[in-house]
Amino acid sequence: MKNFLRALRHAWPYRRRLAISAAAALIAAMLWGGNFTSIYPVLKLLHTNESLHTWVDGCIASTQKDVDDWQKLIDERSDEQKALEKLPQTKVVLKQQRDLSSDLLRLENKLQPARSSLYWYQVLRRYIVLLLPDDCFRTLVWLVIAVFVGLVVKCFFEFVQEFLVGSIVNRTLFDLRNRFYRNAIHLDVAQFGEQGTTELMARFTNDMESLGAGLKMLFGKVVAEPLRVIACVIIACMISWQLSLLFLILVPIAAIVLYKVGRIMRQATRRVLERMSNIYKILQESFQGIRVVKAFSMEAYERRRFLEATRDYAQRAQKVVTIEAMADPIMEILGVLAVATALLAGSYLVLTRHTHMFGLRMTDKPLEPESMLQLYILLAAIADPVRKLSNVFTRLQSGCAAADRIFAFIDRMPRVQPNHDGPHLTRPEWLPPRRQRVPMEQAERNTIPVVPNYIEFRDVCFSYDPERPILSHINLTVRAGETIALVGHNGCGKSTLVNLIMRFHDPDHGSVLVDGLDLRKTHLGSLRRQLALVTQDTFLFDDTIFANIAYGTRGATREEVEDAARRAFAHDFIVGMPGGYETHVGEKGCKLSGGQTQRIALARAILRNPAILILDEFTSQADTSSEADIHRALEEFKVGRTLFFITHRLHTLEIADRIVVLENGNIVAVGTHSELIVGCPAYIRLHEAQNQRRCA
Repeated sequence: MKNFLRALRHAWPYRRRLAISAAAALIAAMLWGGNFTSIYPVLKLLHTNESLHTWVDGCIASTQKDVDDWQKLIDERSDEQKALEKLPQTKVVLKQQRDLSSDLLRLENKLQPARSSLYWYQVLRRYIVLLLPDDCFRTLVWLVIAVFVGLVVKCFFEFVQEFLVGSIVNRTLFDLRNRFYRNAIHLDVAQFGEQGTTELMARFTNDMESLGAGLKMLFGKVVAEPLRVIACVIIACMISWQLSLLFLILVPIAAIVLYKVGRIMRQATRRVLERMSNIYKILQESFQGIRVVKAFSMEAYERRRFLEATRDYAQRAQKVVTIEAMADPIMEILGVLAVATALLAGSYLVLTRHTHMFGLRMTDKPLEPESMLQLYILLAAIADPVRKLSNVFTRLQSGCAAADRIFAFIDRMPRVQPNHDGPHLTRPEWLPPRRQRVPMEQAERNTIPVVPNYIEFRDVCFSYDPERPILSHINLTVRAGETIALVGHNGCGKSTLVNLIMRFHDPDHGSVLVDGLDLRKTHLGSLRRQLALVTQDTFLFDDTIFANIAYGTRGATREEVEDAARRAFAHDFIVGMPGGYETHVGEKGCKLSGGQTQRIALARAILRNPAILILDEFTSQADTSSEADIHRALEEFKVGRTLFFITHRLHTLEIADRIVVLENGNIVAVGTHSELIVGCPAYIRLHEAQNQRRCA
């Protein structure tokens, strides 16, 4: 419930709309209860065949007689009290005075309601004479018209309330979704892997809808239905508060039942939401891996896996349906029992003309059949909102379970902190502007200031699992503008090492420094603005080629995008496509070849104009021609920049200034190709394996 209350805070900015909706619900409830008051005059007209003018005159005369009788008795008791005051104050006299005072108080308590009734009958007579005709049938017609008009006005205010509640819920979910996404997008890369994108999608969609349904119930029926109950209870108490209390005595029992049902409902709903996340996971895996599924003829296996997941979900959901289905009948049984009890008690008072039952006063005067029937209808009307509230309570519990799952993720804090107050990394002054090229022939005489420890790994240790270290005591210094190749067998820690530069993770021990500043203390945004990344599994968004190249470079012009594409040798194949730069690449770039997607990704990195470029198996999907183009692009673009690239193709090492060989999470050697080929056994093994694959 605590997290559900936290969700309500997002509705606080729309409190004015909420107040107006509550006012509309109040007016609708008053009209709803007021419509039942027309039953009494209708029954009077049909039963006595006399107009309301005659009826109200008779009520005034009868009430006036009661007032006169009570007043006469009070005057007599007052005279007796004055006479006793003149007598000597003996014990007998004092007792008689106390008895007279008690009688006077009792008579005053009867006189006051009678005078109040007389006043309201007189007010009612004024409006009856003013608005209603003398004829009984014409009066009945006017009553029906008044009830219909009241119904139309009530429906209008109900519409206003539902409309405002819907807008409040939509705006609240809008704010909550954006807060959820803002928090999720800033989490670490590792946290996405731990939680899973399918779980996130389930919380963004299914859980949000469940929370929205709970909020709508809270702002809607939880406000409207109790107001209806209160309106009917007030009118019923005006007829006989004792009989009304006899009906309401079952409310605590209903509340206990609802509490028990709600606890079971909350637990069941949480399990249902978890099973829905599992369904999302299977759908995402099977659809994204559809080529693997079909290549290995695993359609039947995936169908069985999906069948088991949906069967589990259906069984859990059926439990929720059963609980919801049980709530309404239980509340209806309790409501009918309460109404039947009140009806029997009222019928006894009508038939016997008694005012007491079981020694308790139920009415001040004998109950009329019309009053008893109106009371019965009012109590039956109370049962309907109470029954609806039972369903509301179960929905609220579903909303609470969804809120728990949503805020459990919102409360997650990234382990890699952005350090908004930390020192900023400045862009190197020697880097050319975005559209300015450095000619190839200038590469050798390009002057780059010597910056010691421009990038330094200082005794870095890292592991995803404490029992399986990935990097152990890494020490490496990279000069500004140097090109570093990282080679080694799969799993030796190459990608993890460059991920530490990007601060996808932070070291468990040691430090990564740029310009002598520990990355854990620097401003994260200023660091990543100096970086660009091209990965092995190139990701393109389902958008145009232009948008994919310009992604990450705000305000990039058409000329700048085309220039970056030319430098990545992608311009020719782009303009050859039907839509040119406005061609949609499809989901994950499915409409392009592997080499084309990598060149677009390289163009995206070139347009960013980074100080540090990281390439992770950047030619893995390129053919020989595309690989040669990419190499030419890098030879030109790397001038003045620090470049890290990971490769298993050792013939690409010609662009590297130094080669770093990793084995089992350790740097075993650093040097040029000629140095390593004679002095590093691990590098020699990699080189021989590469030559064998070439020969094969």
